[in-house]
Amino acid sequence: MKSFTLIAVALASQALAAPTLIPLTKLAGPAKGDSYVIKLKDGVSKDSHIAQLLEFIGNQDSEVVYKYENVFNGYAGVLKGPILDYIRSSSEVEYIQTDTIYKIDWEQGDEEFASEGHVEDQTSELAKRAANGEGVDIYGLDTGILTSHESFGGRASWGATFGGFEDKDGNGHGTHTAGTAAGSGFGLATAAKVIAVKVCSDEGQCATSDIVAGINFVVSQATSSGRPSIATMSLGGPADPAIDSAVKTGISRGIHFTVAAGNENQNAGNSSPAHLPSPTLAVTVVDVWALGVNVRSAWIGNDTAVNTISVPRWPLPKLQAELSSALVSNAEAVVIGTPSNTT
Repeated sequence: MKSFTLIAVALASQALAAPTLIPLTKLAGPAKGDSYVIKLKDGVSKDSHIAQLLEFIGNQDSEVVYKYENVFNGYAGVLKGPILDYIRSSSEVEYIQTDTIYKIDWEQGDEEFASEGHVEDQTSELAKRAANGEGVDIYGLDTGILTSHESFGGRASWGATFGGFEDKDGNGHGTHTAGTAAGSGFGLATAAKVIAVKVCSDEGQCATSDIVAGINFVVSQATSSGRPSIATMSLGGPADPAIDSAVKTGISRGIHFTVAAGNENQNAGNSSPAHLPSPTLAVTVVDVWALGVNVRSAWIGNDTAVNTISVPRWPLPKLQAELSSALVSNAEAVVIGTPSNTT
């Protein structure tokens, strides 16, 4: 009986000594292997926390990839086995989430049925009213932009690349979106500056850690420039705490966001960052996808290339252009909500 009691006490002591591991937040869909985004509690020194972590890592197969200086108190990294457990046992950590991968999709359209609209008439009228986006910066968080394309007239520049990709748009989606918003002959904000922030691969895959790093860059640049700024994100997925936190911070710094309503034929209220309530978060809520069919805009390959594609997010770049015009006209923040039961 005595020995049984001693064993029970020993087991209880071990249980009490074992640290409680913080649960991993796993979102729906694929994730980047062994990659995680960590948010520290408010007041915790990120530099001190990471310094201790790096000392613990030593020469083990793990690394800190990003330190988020401008969006929230946190970082991202490739963290394996005992390294991950070390972080999960830290009292300084608020949450840890897997590095979800989002996908940008588009389909080849039919040039014969390409949408022409009345772009030239509209841009002429906007120019007369000095509401064509002049003085506004549009940051495209996407697959990159062919900045030398003639439709941008020297207004496009490369901002930054996150994810280890090449500094070019090898997909076309980012260039097409930028052209639809600000390209001469395609968009309305034909005097706005366009800045490429590549956070997606040429295959259209975008990881949470890279997206947050892109937003972190935009917040830094827009705050430094003091210019009216719009960050556009033609991507979305399940509610993502890290992306939500980053966008909230950007909004608090005066940056306007235009985001897709998820592109997944479901309630936009389930998608990040579309579900966030904010007067400076403009969301495209699409009930009929016709506007995304056969849209003609700038493309990759050469500086005069155009392409007609179909995507469920086309109203988004149009919204960017209209928001740019509103900012130039010194209007109040545009409010486009996310009504319930919309897709």
